[in-house]
Amino acid sequence: MEAKIGVMQPQAKNTRSLQKLKSKGRKYRGTSTPDSAESPSLQKSHFRMKGARLMGLLLAMTVVLHVALSLRIAAFNIQTFGETKMSNATLSTYIVQILNRYDIALVQEVRDSHLTAVGKLLDRLNQDDPNTYHYVVSEPLGRNSYKERYLFVFRPDQVSAMDSYQYDDGCEPCGNDTFSREPAIVKFFSPFTQIKEFAIVPLHAAPSDAVAEIDSLYDVYLDVRKKWDIEDIMLMGDFNAGCSYVSPSHWSSIRLRTSPAFQWLIPDTADTTVKSTHCAYDS
Repeated sequence: MEAKIGVMQPQAKNTRSLQKLKSKGRKYRGTSTPDSAESPSLQKSHFRMKGARLMGLLLAMTVVLHVALSLRIAAFNIQTFGETKMSNATLSTYIVQILNRYDIALVQEVRDSHLTAVGKLLDRLNQDDPNTYHYVVSEPLGRNSYKERYLFVFRPDQVSAMDSYQYDDGCEPCGNDTFSREPAIVKFFSPFTQIKEFAIVPLHAAPSDAVAEIDSLYDVYLDVRKKWDIEDIMLMGDFNAGCSYVSPSHWSSIRLRTSPAFQWLIPDTADTTVKSTHCAYDS
């Protein structure tokens, strides 16, 4: 899923379940030129030229500020992302090229016990500048030996990760938990957008339980609002929200769809797969 949003800065907190990198600030210096020592007529002409350059600079700054008022955010399910894919030169190049388009990208199906592949991915993303991307990654999640992680990669010159936590969906050994891979929520701060503070709730829903898991995201939404006193929340990921997993008749029982509080950015008619199927799994 890809979205463009037009979306104070406390220190980031550490949590047991999520691992973080701190963003580093950058300083920029301006330049100045000495006053002219030319004749009055030349000074006037020079002043007009300097004024024109100043106006051009202001126009350029306006364009830059206008561009900075939006963020590019995406959810990307990289099927079984791990060392095998990062060791494949062609596949890893495509992955890096895709992620480079975005200010924040949620990567799902991360199968990387020791974060070796994640480390290689960040090395590739930061090969020109070590601070191009930072990341937040969840612990391995799953009800059995099969585990996945949620991975956020983001540009620290655009946003910073303020806080994060793992949603408590119940007791897994007891068999009463809600999600196969419970959301690992991150709160971001964006200094250049209209909305400064927002949260992202990720979910890779289990296909067989997609209806129940998508509906339960409503409870996660309420939990995030209560915990952080925040209104702007994006729920994103591979919801498996289409075809045989979620049919049109299911939507009336899903609170995310029936509540007017939510705006769905991807229509049910979209195709978010790379196979021959036509399904809006990532809506």
